[in-house]
Amino acid sequence: MNADPVPLLEVDQISKQFPGVRALHQVSLTLKRGEILAVIGENGAGKSTLMKILAGVQEPNQGRILVDGQPVQIASVQQALDLGISLIHQELNLADNLDVGANIFLGREPLRNGFIDRQTIRAEAQKYLDMIGLTVSPETRVSSLTIGHQQMIEIAKALSVNARVLILDEPTSSLSARESERLFDTLRDLRSQGVSMIYISHRLGEVQALADRVTVLRDGENAGHLDAEEINHNTMVRLMVGRDLSQFYARRERTPQEVLLEVDHLVTPTWPQHQLSFQVRAGEIVGVAGLVGAGRTEMLRTLFGIDQALSGTVSVAGKQVNLQTPQTAIHEEIALVPEDRKQHGLLVEDTVRRNIGLPGLRRNRYFSGFLNSTAETHAAETMADRLAIRTPNLEQISQFLSGGNQQKVVLAKWLALRPRILLLDEPTRGIDVGAKREIYRLMEELAQEGVAILFVSSEMEEILGMSDRVLVMHEGRLAGELNQDQINEESVMQLATGGTVSV
Repeated sequence: MNADPVPLLEVDQISKQFPGVRALHQVSLTLKRGEILAVIGENGAGKSTLMKILAGVQEPNQGRILVDGQPVQIASVQQALDLGISLIHQELNLADNLDVGANIFLGREPLRNGFIDRQTIRAEAQKYLDMIGLTVSPETRVSSLTIGHQQMIEIAKALSVNARVLILDEPTSSLSARESERLFDTLRDLRSQGVSMIYISHRLGEVQALADRVTVLRDGENAGHLDAEEINHNTMVRLMVGRDLSQFYARRERTPQEVLLEVDHLVTPTWPQHQLSFQVRAGEIVGVAGLVGAGRTEMLRTLFGIDQALSGTVSVAGKQVNLQTPQTAIHEEIALVPEDRKQHGLLVEDTVRRNIGLPGLRRNRYFSGFLNSTAETHAAETMADRLAIRTPNLEQISQFLSGGNQQKVVLAKWLALRPRILLLDEPTRGIDVGAKREIYRLMEELAQEGVAILFVSSEMEEILGMSDRVLVMHEGRLAGELNQDQINEESVMQLATGGTVSV
């Protein structure tokens, strides 16, 4: 039997130090030709730093990088591209006012007689679109494309610079289930064409379905390597967090209490043809399932007063309320943790203390109107401790926290107000399994304290694991409600796709 050929890419004992922080310590991995290697780990494990080193954004303090068995220096993004290494960021980097072809060749436009050769751009762009199986014209404006198609354009752009190694950072974070499957098919096709990929994702189901091998990082070090036959959810979780999370969903038995939130024939502006009616009791966790575009986020926005209901009523603890603005919702002790924490949940350039204190500015002030900074700091300290927010101090700028800790800050600022009703929109999107477990624990604690929780999630495991009841939405309407003994994946998907289930 012949020995394995030389790896396409080899990371050998890479270390990286920042002031006061050891990001990576003697990390190693190999990438073979025509394979998908998943790199997983909790937020802060060192994945992003390692990928930035491979992409030429940062340089290591120690260690070697080898391409085709030869040591290389990657001191810039251009040097990485010259070696065939291309990083596709989670946040897409396209010019949405330009067409597809212009984006693929942006900054590298072929010229004819000193002018941009648009005919060549169209022909070459079409070649790369065909390569990934995307039936979109090169002349289509990017702004008109779905996020899923834009993700494909980023891949075509990478292939156009002869990338042999694609690094994909959370590529499905904003994709629907259908778009994700389409992306997986494309990645498998590229693998069969000899393209190698490093795939970074917190969604372990995707990793299990897609990866040929897995490298696990923990606290900036190698925690393990898994071959195809060794890849399973429990093993990956155990290596990531250093412990067995057999009780991942910390469910406890709870006695239903009084109805805190009652929605009666509510009509949202997005889906004026449908009415929504349901209840959430104190101490109850109600999941809201559905496909992308089903109207789940729009319902939460209406309940929080961001969007105005066209008709219908909302009652809190038996009293009808008029939720005209978020301020009125807050007054009724309703809190919303939005889907996009960076755009709508945080002031990313402000401190942890200030972010936690924002909703409580009225409460944490003197009669003169000036801020009581002592009260604000005490509230922030209390919440940071309760939620185990990992930060050097409360004056840390929020953008430098991990995704999981940013999400905890968003939760902390609302929990400091002691809401009776908590609305959560994709509360664990883009965070690692350890942070997810902590948020699940917190949800359970709040339910035990009598908080009514209504949460939207696109992760089936999360819906099944955390919900006392499930509301399933389809194209703006409530397609069905599942009690505890009815909750299963088949029933949820039947309702989410417009079908019915027998009771």
